[in-house]
Amino acid sequence: MNPSASSPKGFQVSIVGGGVCGLACAIALEKAGVPVQLFEAAAAFGEIGAGIGIGPNAVRVLRYMGLLDAVLQKCNPGDLKPRGFVYRTGTGEHEAVYTVPVEDPNDFGIGIHRATFLDALVNFVNPDVCHFNKRCVSVTQSPDNPQRILLQFLDGSTHETDVVLGADGIKSSIRKFVLGGTDESIAFSHTVAYRGLIPYDQLQAAGFKTDLTVAPACFMGPSKHIISFTIKNNEIVNVVAFSANYKTPIGTENLPDGAAWVEQVSRDEVQKVYEGMGPDVKILLDHMPERPSKWSIHVVHPPLESYVKGRVAVLGDAAVLQVYSQIRRPRAQMVWERSYLMGRIYDGHGPHGMDWAKTGEDMDGMFPSVWHHDANDDVEAAFALLRERGAFPRVG
Repeated sequence: MNPSASSPKGFQVSIVGGGVCGLACAIALEKAGVPVQLFEAAAAFGEIGAGIGIGPNAVRVLRYMGLLDAVLQKCNPGDLKPRGFVYRTGTGEHEAVYTVPVEDPNDFGIGIHRATFLDALVNFVNPDVCHFNKRCVSVTQSPDNPQRILLQFLDGSTHETDVVLGADGIKSSIRKFVLGGTDESIAFSHTVAYRGLIPYDQLQAAGFKTDLTVAPACFMGPSKHIISFTIKNNEIVNVVAFSANYKTPIGTENLPDGAAWVEQVSRDEVQKVYEGMGPDVKILLDHMPERPSKWSIHVVHPPLESYVKGRVAVLGDAAVLQVYSQIRRPRAQMVWERSYLMGRIYDGHGPHGMDWAKTGEDMDGMFPSVWHHDANDDVEAAFALLRERGAFPRVG
């Protein structure tokens, strides 16, 4: 496949990966008049996993992109609300020890199923530019034109393009190209997450007391914590139960070759991991699906020095490539490091350990830099850098 790159913009962008990031990027580029081709390994758009929490900063970005109303139509307009987290002890009576303050009345968030979120975006992309069953296996310079990039897919087909954006997940083939052909940056975090969806009325009938309609809850315990929040107009509870091993540093040991990163396990396994926790945690886990999914969480470690090589980039957002890396990478790495630190705090490995009454001191101030970051400021900073480097022709 070699669609012409001729266009008013003078170039074509190809996106590898049709998940939330890849699809949103394709929509934004099409709106800007940039020719796009989107390649997805699966037979159709779809997301694995369960619920996701969309914080205030992401809500603003969706609004800027003109997508927020479509997302809300797929869930429930009432799901858009202030969503400060409540942190509770995992043992005993689940005392609330810290609540993330919602300082701005516009700090709205959404809890939504991943597949529902993706379904809200699908109608905004031209189906003619979407190609399925296209698992990218290699990225090289075009033999005919070193200024262009050649993508090769598992089915033997190829595609030549000007710019490649990789949104193909933790096992990214695009990242391998950015790193120079070898990729040893994937590491097992020594954390697993058990995921499941539970009807809220079943929990309430069993005596579950924590009110999840007010705010998501995090039950904290020794080297483990559980995130729970409602989706589908408070009808379903999304549960993610984490268990971590902090004795083994990230990057020192990995799963055996061929081991599954996501697998179905028994409910008994989850219950045993959380033995000794409080009554609401027990109710949650007693009502998990009979075969919850177990995710061995992998991360990019050590961090990438750049998100870009030539005309190829791994993506969170999209911008002109070198400037994109310069502006986006520091923030993305900050969020990564802060997420890791917060996980340690939830599991009793923060500065105050398992003195749960003081864990709020460890978390204080963590959310504003994430929630209140203005993506438009990044765009303006990118334009300023591009002007400095002469990327825009002088007018007059």
